[in-house]
Amino acid sequence: MFWPMIAIALGFCGLAVLGVLAVRVFVEVRRLGAQVADTAGKINRAAEDLERAAADVARAGRDTV
Repeated sequence: MFWPMIAIALGFCGLAVLGVLAVRVFVEVRRLGAQVADTAGKINRAAEDLERAAADVARAGRDTV
């Protein structure tokens, strides 16, 4: 009777450890998702700035020719 109780206790501890690790992974994935969204916004703003600058350069080049 002793060994089955030990096995059940160890199984419960294993499940508890897996649960804690799953929560940590979930938190880190949410944090990574927020960073990816922030970076995507920065890239989009930089692309818009580059597009505006290229249009200004093209307009200035057309005016000089």
